[in-house]
Amino acid sequence: MCSDSTHRIAIVGAGIAGLACARVLDAGGLSVTLFDKARGVGGRMSSRRLPDAVLDLGAQFFSVRDATFRRAMESWRNAGAIAPWPTSMWSAESGSWQRHDDDLERLCGTPSMSAVTRHLANGLAVKAETRIEHLEGSAGQWQLVDEHGERHGPFTGVVLATPSPQAHALVASQDQSLAATCETVIQRPCWTAWALFDDPLPALPDVDDDWQAVRLNDSRLRFVVRNQLKPGRQHQGESLSLLANLAWSEARLEDSEETVVEALLDAFQQALPAGTRLPAPSALGAHRWRYAQPDVFAGGEAVNLDYRLSASGLALCGDGWRGPRVEDAWLSGHHLGEALVAKFT
Repeated sequence: MCSDSTHRIAIVGAGIAGLACARVLDAGGLSVTLFDKARGVGGRMSSRRLPDAVLDLGAQFFSVRDATFRRAMESWRNAGAIAPWPTSMWSAESGSWQRHDDDLERLCGTPSMSAVTRHLANGLAVKAETRIEHLEGSAGQWQLVDEHGERHGPFTGVVLATPSPQAHALVASQDQSLAATCETVIQRPCWTAWALFDDPLPALPDVDDDWQAVRLNDSRLRFVVRNQLKPGRQHQGESLSLLANLAWSEARLEDSEETVVEALLDAFQQALPAGTRLPAPSALGAHRWRYAQPDVFAGGEAVNLDYRLSASGLALCGDGWRGPRVEDAWLSGHHLGEALVAKFT
């Protein structure tokens, strides 16, 4: 939606929360610009594209509980941006694999998780590869200053849809209350390794040949997915994403990629039934998420439960204000967008 509104809103962070907020603002007639330090939108829902594979290294899928989120999800499904996945999920402990069944609906982006955020960004003004270093000004006249010293603005309001430590760095000199709130949210790190194989994984006894994901009970490794079995990726060869446990990631935060990959592949090998061996990988790598998942959620008044909005027009949203799921991050941004539309229109 195009807008000639005199109220201009900047959103720092073009992940799922920032994009959810932007979509509501745009629909409400407010002018909105998103800024992100990365090459494109997505945040922890972004995907890595290799010559022979697409890998999800952050969020692997999402579940649906909330009715408002379900309505949004149906529009994404109708647009072809998501599909049901996984439909064959397992749990493994000491080499014993059991099917993981529950009543939750799970979906993933197609042909990658970033398809969801690209869909949400369609038609919005996005300034990628723009790292915002600090804020200047006051209520109604905010300026954003990037790493090159360029100023962007003025903006009526500024939304910080970033992990709490990054948001704290921007609001600390402008709003002590928001800064103090950021300090209540702990964002824990996570390593994700990836591996490509020329040969398929070996068959496992009493397990579907096309098993898609497995939860593990291991101090190093918590989840493994087969990327080539996600919707829209059937053309690529065997490709794994291996998500480390948060405590292990925190203890190994400064380890090398090679050390991390070796440890997580070893953990997966040990989770396989006795006598089963992984084929030799053809390519390996790892990605470190310094701020992957909130460990402490910020409390607050019910009206402000999953976002923060100050009288000066500075605001915070994201998973740290509600919960660790994709749905939580989206709802935080969506609800903040509704509050900003009510405030400025």
